[in-house]
Amino acid sequence: MRLLLSLIPAATALEGPAFVEIGGRALPGVEVTCGSPRKDYILEVNGGGLALADFDGDGRCDLVVVDGSTLERVAKGEPGFPPRTFLGNGDGTFRPAGEAWQLAGGRWGTGTALGDFDGDGWLDLAITQWGPTRVLLNRAGKGWREVTATAGLGAGSWGTSAAVLDFDRDGKLDLFVANYLQFDPERVAARGSSGCRWKGHDVMCGPEGLVPLAAQLFRGAGDGSFADVSASAGLPAAKPAFGLGVMTLDADLDDDTDLFVANDSTANHLWLNQGDGTFLERGYDGGVSHDANGKEQASMGIGCADWNGDGAEDLFVTNFSGENNAFYVSTKKRVFRERSAPTGLAGPSIPMLGWGTALADLDLDGDLDVFVLNGHVYPEADQPGTDTSYAQPDQLYRNDGAQRFVVEALSDGRRRVSRAGALADLDLDGDLDLVALPIEGAVRVLQNQAPHDASHHWLTVVPRAARGDRFALGARVTLLSGGKQQVRTIRTAGGYQASVPPEAHFGLGAAQEIERLEVRFPSGATRVIEKVRADQRLVVQEAP
Repeated sequence: MRLLLSLIPAATALEGPAFVEIGGRALPGVEVTCGSPRKDYILEVNGGGLALADFDGDGRCDLVVVDGSTLERVAKGEPGFPPRTFLGNGDGTFRPAGEAWQLAGGRWGTGTALGDFDGDGWLDLAITQWGPTRVLLNRAGKGWREVTATAGLGAGSWGTSAAVLDFDRDGKLDLFVANYLQFDPERVAARGSSGCRWKGHDVMCGPEGLVPLAAQLFRGAGDGSFADVSASAGLPAAKPAFGLGVMTLDADLDDDTDLFVANDSTANHLWLNQGDGTFLERGYDGGVSHDANGKEQASMGIGCADWNGDGAEDLFVTNFSGENNAFYVSTKKRVFRERSAPTGLAGPSIPMLGWGTALADLDLDGDLDVFVLNGHVYPEADQPGTDTSYAQPDQLYRNDGAQRFVVEALSDGRRRVSRAGALADLDLDGDLDLVALPIEGAVRVLQNQAPHDASHHWLTVVPRAARGDRFALGARVTLLSGGKQQVRTIRTAGGYQASVPPEAHFGLGAAQEIERLEVRFPSGATRVIEKVRADQRLVVQEAP
């Protein structure tokens, strides 16, 4: 395993870890399960999901952990382990929510999506699973009310990541679900029984050789129910893929919401919103379907933000071991170019298998960094000749300010088998902390150790719309500080089976004041504020 360690040069790391693990006191005894440690079937390898947001309205970030199940429970007809809600204490720690927040177990939980589905001003929750997608309405900060039976999402199959958006701009939130593959433990062969091999070792079967599934788009009625409009919106069942990650963005800068889907072992999809209720798939034309050599990759997680300040968001995508992570940078022609190698993001990622990720300013110096949670799908990766390992170190790619990234350990450098992750300011100090899920075992909480001094300032912008979706998903926030422009989009999509708060976080470096702040709301209305003080959480209301 010397190869893995050699890709994290000690000389590049700053003093001390970027994040400190506090899960033992933040979430004591909270663990997740995803099948058996042997990983005989592909159902057992993708892990669970999580959602970070203020669900009870007290101004502190709360957490939902989506757990899985075991094939033994499935065979007995028993439900999976229930999703759990934890209320934030405002210092990075959580406490179990009361009985009103408790949920029954589903079939086998996977991911989350956040949005105000019924228009009452409170964030609701969708949970994807191997089975029907569940819908939970927030009872004005007092608990969950499950409405899955009447939500109109159908029987479901195997949803992984999901995203909330208003694709038709009617003020009612819609739901996009990425589906993975057809799985039946009675029909899919177990590890070692059908010649499924990887680098000379018997491994679980899939996704190659199994049947991929098409994504689904559901139009919201504004009352917590939905209708499947996949076919009429142009998402044909004839275009299936092994969908894993989902991100909302405005890829062509035409003021509506597009969708990028990271697919496993099949070409990635870029669904461009045509503004008439339909989408066109333009992954190949847009330069995001393959790697720089024209090869399909096994993609998982997605980070999205405007990396270079040109006003267009870029995409960072985590991939399988033996493949470099991809960095798709938007160009003036509204297509993307893969730039992982020249930016330093390619080489250190090759022995890793990446999952949860984000593009965000993690050290408050005014530019965007990247975190990647790593961990293999095959326990057999620890065998000789694989050039990788099952447990792997998570990585922080720190932006050096000169359009390159320098890799270092994310926290303590320990090797883990990680999956979903999401960022939010858990301790209300202005930097972004991280909650990370392992494939099984203790849920992790990582507290950001960013400096708070004269050279490290911040601003969090929380738009509130006057009409339609109060949380203003799809709003565009543009900040000018020290002559430098930064742009963020308001979204809750966390990239891989995760959801994040609907707000925009900026690192400002040495700037103590923002010269100009502009919020363009989904309605098209714009609010401009000049001379904004740094180091605050700013709620920006749309004019009525």
